[in-house]
Amino acid sequence: MTSQGPDPDPRTTPGLEAGGGVPPGETPPDSAQTSGTTHREPRQSKAMSTAWVVTIVVSVALIAGFFLAYLIVYLVNGG
Repeated sequence: MTSQGPDPDPRTTPGLEAGGGVPPGETPPDSAQTSGTTHREPRQSKAMSTAWVVTIVVSVALIAGFFLAYLIVYLVNGG
């Protein structure tokens, strides 16, 4: 048993002109389609995202430390 391809037979498809063209206003028939790329996409490094997380956490910790030190100095001086 042979399987037929997904493309429609042009002889039995309504709306096709001779030579396989489609007249104005007609929708062309569905045909097979392949999706995806022809080559593999490189995976993104997790090290870069880890570096951003570490940078953000350190920045937030430094800012919080600054405000905490400022609050302590303020309270010690009788604020």
